[in-house]
Amino acid sequence: MNQSKAIKPPSKLKYTFIFLILAVLYVFSYIGIKVNFVDLWTGLPNIGDMLSQLWPPDFVYFKSIMKPMMETLKMAILGTFLGAVLAIPFTLLAARNVFVNRWVTGITRVILNFVRTIPDLLLASIFVAIAGLGPLAGVGALVFFSFGIITKMTYESVETIDPGPLESMTAVGANKMQFIGFAVVPQALPAFVAYVLYTFEVCVRASAILGLVGAGGIGMVLKTNLDLFNYTHVTSIILFTLIIVIIIDSISAAIREKLL
Repeated sequence: MNQSKAIKPPSKLKYTFIFLILAVLYVFSYIGIKVNFVDLWTGLPNIGDMLSQLWPPDFVYFKSIMKPMMETLKMAILGTFLGAVLAIPFTLLAARNVFVNRWVTGITRVILNFVRTIPDLLLASIFVAIAGLGPLAGVGALVFFSFGIITKMTYESVETIDPGPLESMTAVGANKMQFIGFAVVPQALPAFVAYVLYTFEVCVRASAILGLVGAGGIGMVLKTNLDLFNYTHVTSIILFTLIIVIIIDSISAAIREKLL
């Protein structure tokens, strides 16, 4: 007769050790960057001055920024779609339960880490230098930006799928394409679509920032108004972007709930 093993309570020494490490890291970081919260406190009244310049927003200005906002959405759609297509083969190559060769998965992950290390503004600057000012540079930056996010999240999801179908396909002698098509894709597809939708939301926000370096979209309008100190227009752009993001977030969240 099997007896269930008694569940051991978590070790207090282990959690104490983790807490001490975090405390040391905090103190080290605090001293290293020389944070002075007194300066932050004394500067709080400046927030009121800034808000007085930002408010009230110019709602009539919404009509003037409709076109660049639509350009931003188109950039996000193209960048996310192309990044998702590019992510598919790299996702499979990075998943250790799909390719057991550690050289293949290791090299693929190094490439992915390199892509994710490059800031989106730097990517946009590179593409501006290649393609010139405009939305094409923004799309190029968003392709690599979304590629890094989607691939990272999807290959980690692939590695957690049910191993049963994988073992069954291996047992019957399926080739790699059959193995992927019948054992991996059916399980990983819902998560992949959900991650693509999430990345699209992020790309909408990111594309608004990429315009600051000349990569098209609403960001270029935002930069122009900041340079001209048209703060009421800046508030209008922020509010309009917020409305668009909330709408997209609500739609994609509903779709993700049905998929997962």
